[in-house]
Amino acid sequence: MANKINGNYGAENIQVLEGLEAVRKRPGMYIGTTGIEGLHHLVHEVIDNSIDEAMAGYCDEILVSINPGNSVTVVDNGRGIPVEMHPKMNRPTVEVVLTVLHAGGKFSSDAYKVSGGLHGVGISVVNALSEWLEVEIKWSDGNLYRQRYRRGVPETELEIVGKTDGRTGTRITFKADEEIFDEVNYNYDVLAKRFRELAFLNRGVKIILEDRRQEAEGQVRRDEYCYEGGIVSFVKYINRNKNPLFPEPLYIEEKGDDGEVEIAIQYNDGYQENILTFANNINTHEGGTHLSGFKSALTRTINDYARSKGLIKDDEENFTGEDVREGITAIVSVKVFEPQFEGQTKTKLGNSEIRGFVDSTLSKWLNQFFEENPKVARIIVEKARNAARARNAARKARELVRRKNALSNTALPGKLADCSSRDNSLTELYIVEGDSAGGSAKQGRDRNFQAILPLKGKILNVEKARINKVLSNDEIRALITAIGTGIGEDFDIEKVRYGKIIIMTDADVDGAHIRTLLLTFFYRYMPELIREGYIYIAQPPLYRVKKGNREEYVYDDRALEVLLDEIGRDGITLQRYKGLGEMNPEQLWDTTMNPEQRTILQVTVEDAIAADETFTILMGDKVLPRRQFILKHGHEVRNLDI
Repeated sequence: MANKINGNYGAENIQVLEGLEAVRKRPGMYIGTTGIEGLHHLVHEVIDNSIDEAMAGYCDEILVSINPGNSVTVVDNGRGIPVEMHPKMNRPTVEVVLTVLHAGGKFSSDAYKVSGGLHGVGISVVNALSEWLEVEIKWSDGNLYRQRYRRGVPETELEIVGKTDGRTGTRITFKADEEIFDEVNYNYDVLAKRFRELAFLNRGVKIILEDRRQEAEGQVRRDEYCYEGGIVSFVKYINRNKNPLFPEPLYIEEKGDDGEVEIAIQYNDGYQENILTFANNINTHEGGTHLSGFKSALTRTINDYARSKGLIKDDEENFTGEDVREGITAIVSVKVFEPQFEGQTKTKLGNSEIRGFVDSTLSKWLNQFFEENPKVARIIVEKARNAARARNAARKARELVRRKNALSNTALPGKLADCSSRDNSLTELYIVEGDSAGGSAKQGRDRNFQAILPLKGKILNVEKARINKVLSNDEIRALITAIGTGIGEDFDIEKVRYGKIIIMTDADVDGAHIRTLLLTFFYRYMPELIREGYIYIAQPPLYRVKKGNREEYVYDDRALEVLLDEIGRDGITLQRYKGLGEMNPEQLWDTTMNPEQRTILQVTVEDAIAADETFTILMGDKVLPRRQFILKHGHEVRNLDI
């Protein structure tokens, strides 16, 4: 474990901005929600303090335990929260940090040059929203200190409870308050995702996650995350089910007056770009200035190299940004001394100086790398060239389509049975497989707000196709036209024609495949529709059970067994629906389309990396990962029709 001198870190480095007020009264202002996301946010805030110690060079191991009763313990081997009396507050500094909002070393550049989290808000908010919290500190004077709080108020004084083993560090254990949170049951996988990400971003820092809730039954789940390769390992992890074009990712690192930047790049033979950006370990989902600098440098440098080597002819146009990013997997991680995040969610970096810093760093490094590694440079240029050819073909296809009015709302596909309402807060588009099911859906629907689009057979697998081939597919063109938003550079969510887009397929293997093909299309070409909650999956019944005057629709085998146990198994009439077309219009309306009675599942993407991986495994070229996925998850399938 690391153990370094305290440096400039003591009571005088903890600056107080304001008192802790109204957190329990309005917790949403501080953690966003009192739902499951807010619950996990508490853990993230505590571990962010440990990660800040790691970024400062004083911590290399963090242990997080979910304990029986759903308390959480976070232990690090950093310097420990200072225990001396605070010069202004006349209380132990650790107590100030835990009870005063905006009190922390992050406001003093002497203590932390770079930090993430909520910039000093986090740990005091966690204390305020906990039924109880206990802090133990191994301080540099060789003593072990402890203090306990209840709902943010000190329950004991800070006291010495023993001696240390010569090391420093902090242990915080807290129990989220059930008076505040809707539930206090942590999801192991949600925490594991974030900790794996943090371990990738902080090379050599070991993060251990333990779930001890079933310890009495002898079950303890434990995972360790530590990557000496840092973001290079991150890129390899993302690309592990893809086909990289060269074995080792490119790695760039630079420190300067404006901060620090790390970049890792590796191309694969796919068609999607996957660029993840981080600022002070915060995942900047909306990008920002570091992403802008990366994109501009990548496009310019590849074009300059290709021109200088005659790989782009004089009469040829330059590659576009989309061309040079096709098939790229990249991580851009910056550390900024004074980060400026735009918007309330703080997921877009706004520091203007970082754009130039990232741009110049990448340009300089990439120019030199291309000159020294012409083989890899030509692979990247050839990838961009093929993308440019496909883009030109797609442009011609778009122009042809536009001339036919196929991407405009004025010429809807003939197979679409549209609804009369134009209020997209009410309207629904059902995407249905086959003419038989389409016929039942058209007759059974409410024509005022429900539109039906039947598709013929299985649409193109877009995971294996470029945009020009996608646009030449009749079923996909009908889909794009009906929805109205366009795709790619033409996409505009303001033009969406329906408030809900509902995939309604048969409850068999073919239906599941068609549903997966449609979800792949939406995820790759209209991801905003998923992010904004427009995409749904219908849940048609699997069985119709009739006994006497009682008639029930059942949606899976488990529910069928429960029902049969209840009503008995003698004298019943059991109908299994193999397809939607087997239902008459009234049955389809009653079971699957009536908003008052139906069940529909909203499609969401919580983890972009996991979603990308899943679509790659299920719809990509590699057979072995798909086989392993089926073996791992096959037992989870409820209704398997072979």
